[in-house]
Amino acid sequence: MSELEEFSQHFEELRKRLVRIVLVVGGISAFLLVFHAEPFQINQFTLYYPTLEPTHNIAAQITNHMRINLVPEDVQLIQTAPGQAFFAQMYVAALVGIVLSMPVIIKELIGFIKPALKENEINVSRTISIPALGLFVAGCVFSYSLVIPYMLEFLYRYGEGAGLVTFLNVMEFVTFVLQFLLAFGFSFQLPLVMYAISASGMVDSDFWRKNIRYAIITIIIFGAIITPDGTGVTMMFVAGPMIALYAAGMLIIERKERKKSNT
Repeated sequence: MSELEEFSQHFEELRKRLVRIVLVVGGISAFLLVFHAEPFQINQFTLYYPTLEPTHNIAAQITNHMRINLVPEDVQLIQTAPGQAFFAQMYVAALVGIVLSMPVIIKELIGFIKPALKENEINVSRTISIPALGLFVAGCVFSYSLVIPYMLEFLYRYGEGAGLVTFLNVMEFVTFVLQFLLAFGFSFQLPLVMYAISASGMVDSDFWRKNIRYAIITIIIFGAIITPDGTGVTMMFVAGPMIALYAAGMLIIERKERKKSNT
């Protein structure tokens, strides 16, 4: 088989897997943009069933939930041009679609790179699939529950101190929130990345301990880049958990190597 034919086969394989991912993400996103979640009670438990209602869709409900829980008191969330609310809902639907499709995304990506992996690397990729989803969701929940509300409240106080009335554009608000949800979702993958690198044999546990000071500096720089103020307070909301995750990943790798050496 020539190199051109082999490249064509790889490209076709990649195309098929990307199409599957796009169809799943697009299908979930479309569902969120078309259906409304209607609540009902069963034995004091609130459940939901979908009803066809595009103008009051699930993405709009999620956006409204974000407004209620994240926007500081006395701050108004507005749209300044036609269609902004719709595009904000599209962004929300796309993010939720990506999160819910993560098992499919991971499965397809592992399936594509599987022929190039060694047996131990294949086992590692299978092992980390479910924890990767769990850590991504945990990062999003941590950001949504603690970091974003504090940051918005903290930054709002600057305007309040100057006697300003604050209005938040819905597109800027949604973009700001999604930026941090994705940043924390991916940054929470740090211990898994460390584990995968060590388990594949590229480095040993000593590597992570020897380079911890450089890792901390890199994490702090990353936190400074993605946070919108220069006080250092919001930066530590990003850097603090990542440093803790680095330490946790390092300890897990060292513990696993000790177990392996004792068997």
